[in-house]
Amino acid sequence: MSGISRDQVAHLATLAHIAMTEEELDRMSTELDAIVDAVASVSEAATDDIPATSHPIPLTNVMREDVVGETLTQAQALANAPDAEDGRFRVPAILDED
Repeated sequence: MSGISRDQVAHLATLAHIAMTEEELDRMSTELDAIVDAVASVSEAATDDIPATSHPIPLTNVMREDVVGETLTQAQALANAPDAEDGRFRVPAILDED
């Protein structure tokens, strides 16, 4: 164990302006100690012969090719529009612009 004391946790809580009960201080010192130990054990495993990775599983692009398919004509797109003007959808203004 790395030995994070209850007093150290209380000091950090004071610095961070976090009010903690006695029970929370005890629990947090145990939890932080476990976290520091876990990070230390990972650090021990990292050696020069193990390359650093950004992701543990190789990533591949699963997207399909970007191919133009069937599209609607302008007339077809506007056919069921409630209101159209000059070949575009006409919608109510939502911003008060001049």
